Parts: sequence; structure tokens; C-alpha cells
Amino acid sequence: MAVSVCVTGAGGFIGSWIVKLLLDRGFAVRGTSRRADDPKNAHLWGLDGAAERLAMLQVDLLDRASLRAAFDGCDGVIHLASPMHDNPEEIIEPIIAGTRNVVEAAADAGVRRLVISSTIGTMYMNPHRDPNAPLDESSWSDLEYCKKTKNWYCYAKTIAEQSAWETARARGLDLAVVIPVVVLGELMQPSMNTSTLHILKYLTGKAKEYVNESHAYVHVKDAAEAHVRVLEAPGAGGRRYVCAERTLHRGELCRILSELFPEYPIPTRCKDDVNPPKKGYKFTNQPLKDLGIRFTPVHEYLFEAVKSLQEKGFLPKVSVTKVKKNVTQRRSSPLQMSPPPMLISKL
Repeated sequence: MAVSVCVTGAGGFIGSWIVKLLLDRGFAVRGTSRRADDPKNAHLWGLDGAAERLAMLQVDLLDRASLRAAFDGCDGVIHLASPMHDNPEEIIEPIIAGTRNVVEAAADAGVRRLVISSTIGTMYMNPHRDPNAPLDESSWSDLEYCKKTKNWYCYAKTIAEQSAWETARARGLDLAVVIPVVVLGELMQPSMNTSTLHILKYLTGKAKEYVNESHAYVHVKDAAEAHVRVLEAPGAGGRRYVCAERTLHRGELCRILSELFPEYPIPTRCKDDVNPPKKGYKFTNQPLKDLGIRFTPVHEYLFEAVKSLQEKGFLPKVSVTKVKKNVTQRRSSPLQMSPPPMLISKL
């Protein structure tokens, strides 16, 4: 009988790739969703091994009993499901209480290891940190600073992760946390996700300028691989893993996109033409490299992301030859497009 792993938020951007990896490696997968028959999860049934080893379960993160039933008999749990926006009334309690319920239910079910997918927002939102010191597992965001700047997602995720560590220690649960940055690459799910919107606006002409900010990025396949390896590796529990390939200023991101896809009206100017380019946070991803992760270069996953947007119908294909004849017009006006309904994944 195949070893069972439960993946919450299985139909999301990272979750879909995690389900694929687990099925490819012979695991039986229990995916959770707010609706077991949600059409947003239909793509999972096309994966190799899904017919034999995938089950989709309806789970409410605020209902511990439903989580306990989903985790029962599982060797491990990978928890990804989470709302992702900054409306405090809608996300603070679900993120904090939902994560607490996942930890308690995993402990009750006796799983071997729980892997929680967190966010880099639990690390760098701290005005007192040394900008020259890399973020590592000892780095935490400052809750008062998160509230002051109204970064409610980072606020809730920081509390949720800190609480998860406390509860896991008290319950004797083997916990590990993977901390992804901005995740890009091929979309498996039919809906748009927040991190891919990050680059779509630069390709359509909706954004005429880029902001003076820097962020860290990683390939979605590497992020999925990180979660699975942390789940599998015998000694990987008990720590936090930064999952990032590199840091880029938004101008450098746009420059790479323009090199790869010159046919699109990608901005060349920064909104802030007074201050020097802001430097991004430093980080160490060595712990994941020690587990065998070899991070994909940014040019590759940006290329895959744009091709995926084209294939999914979120971005029209434009003839390079036609654009060269009309480059002035292309740079001055956004693309005329009628995309399919853009459903934003909260997973």
C-alpha cells in the first residue's frame, strides 16, 4: 500500500506541483479543498497516478474535526491552504486559527512530520534588522511594524507560524517550515494566482512604470520540490527553510522580461526617479541546497511563466515582426485584449 500524504490547498499554484511530485514518486495523496468537487481542482485528475492514488476531500480549516479525518492514517501533511490578501477582517483569524487547527489535528493523527508553507513576510518585515545580514531561520518580522504598515497578511502569517512552533513543541510533533518568496513558473491550475499577477501587469501594458522595490524569486517547481524533500528527508524536521533563488530589483525583472519577450510593452522607467534603486534583503538558501535542491535560474522560470500565460489565454501572443514595424505605438499603449475571467487563487 502506498504511503499517504495529505496536502491542504492541493489545487493551488504550488500545491498542484506538490501533488504531481508526490504522485510521480508513488505516494497516495489526499488533497483538501473547501469543496471536494470544486472545478478549480479538475486539472489534478489529469496527473499520472491520480486515478489510482489521489483523493480530494472537503475540509474547513476552522473545523478541526474535518482536518483530523483528512490526516488520519497519513504519514505526513503539507499545509499550504491560506487566504492571501490584506483585508484584516477576512484573513487574520482564518490564517491563525486555521494553522493552529492543522498543527493540533496533525498531532492528534500521529503524522510523522508536518510541513507548513509560510512566507518570506514572516522574516523581513522588521525595521531593526541588519540589512547586510542574510535572512535565516532566526529572522522574524516585527508584529508592531506589520500593523503600522498595514501588512496584515505578514502579520497573521507571523503569528500563525510562531504559534505553530510553540504548539508543535508542546505536542511533540515533528514540524518543518518552508518559506517561499515570489513564486513564478508554469501554471497548472486554471485560475490566476497572486504571484503571477506580479509579472502579468508588466506584459499587458497595464503598468507603465515599475516601482522602486526589490524582491526575491523562485521557480514554482523548485518550491514544490523543497516542500517534498523537507517532508521526506529523515533529519529535516525542526527548522525553517528559506526557498529563494535570487533577489532582483523590479527594473532588472523588467529588463529580463523585455529580453525574453520584446514584443510586449514592458516598462523601462521607474516611478521613483529620485532615489537610488532599493536593495532587496539578503538570504541563505544553503539548507535547501544541502537537501539536494538545485535552483533553476531566473531566465528559465520567467520564460516558462510567460509561455504559460499565453497558453492559458491570460496573455495574447504578439508577432515580433509586427511589433518591430510599430514599436512606438506598442510602447505607448497597452495591449488590447479580452482575457478569460481572471479567478484569483487564494492557495
